[in-house]
Amino acid sequence: MTDHSSTEGSRDVLATAVRTLTGRPPVLVDARHFMTGGTGRITRAAIPEVGALRLEVPAEGIAVTAEAVLVYEVPPHRRRDFEAFQRLLRDHGARSLGTDAEAWRTATEKDLTVERFVRDGIPHMPTLTLSRPSPEAAAEAFDRLGGDVWARPTVGMGGSDVFHITTGAQLAAAARHYAEAGTDWLIARDAANFAPDGRRHQYRVVVLDGRVVRAVEHVQANPDAPCNECRGAVSTLLEEGELPGGLAELAVAATKSLGLPLAGVDLAAENGGVVFEANVHPVFGSVGGLETVAVPYAAAHLGPW
Repeated sequence: MTDHSSTEGSRDVLATAVRTLTGRPPVLVDARHFMTGGTGRITRAAIPEVGALRLEVPAEGIAVTAEAVLVYEVPPHRRRDFEAFQRLLRDHGARSLGTDAEAWRTATEKDLTVERFVRDGIPHMPTLTLSRPSPEAAAEAFDRLGGDVWARPTVGMGGSDVFHITTGAQLAAAARHYAEAGTDWLIARDAANFAPDGRRHQYRVVVLDGRVVRAVEHVQANPDAPCNECRGAVSTLLEEGELPGGLAELAVAATKSLGLPLAGVDLAAENGGVVFEANVHPVFGSVGGLETVAVPYAAAHLGPW
């Protein structure tokens, strides 16, 4: 089950993973039918299999008994509309890793992420949340964080609407941008995450059920751009043992703090190791994502419960 308006492509990879494991094609269901205002229906199936559900989408003529429900690729801005269905999945005993609406919200809304990290002692760069601040309040927060910060919306994806700010003019421009968008935002002290050659770098560590299944290094030549592939960063899949010491444990701790069974944790080794954020639905990537993430994620829905 994914949002079929998304062009990310995760559902195709997950479908391949399910076919690989079961020899059968999955039923692909548009998550939008089960969001607020949707006409999708869910009932407990009248068969003995644990967690079996009946999912119906009258608009598409879908009526299927599901042994497991894989939920993925629901964009951040649509997740609140999906929460009621997540609770129904949990109430019906679904075999699914996507039923924890609170964990999704805490990871998706980055102000809540910071609060949880502070509570649980997860290392991160000092961060302040701003909600339509006055110019004076924004400047005071900027100065408190040392005058070199990254700004981002509380809800976003793919490095969109993220700015590196080192001047008052840049701060004012960012404040106008978020005000026009009607969104709250955060500023975090720059982590100075530079490789020896001067390029920015950080790591994406994917954690599933408390273990690291994939680690990637992102390197960004533009010091003022986010370390996202869609923003020009170069991604390199790491072999076991290549991740700097302590980062695997930090990624697992961050995932546990947020209550996510699966997460793509973005972090840096600088400043003793710090977490930037955790992604509810990490993109599988063009190299090895099927084998390292999609297949284990699908398998986690099919084993003993």
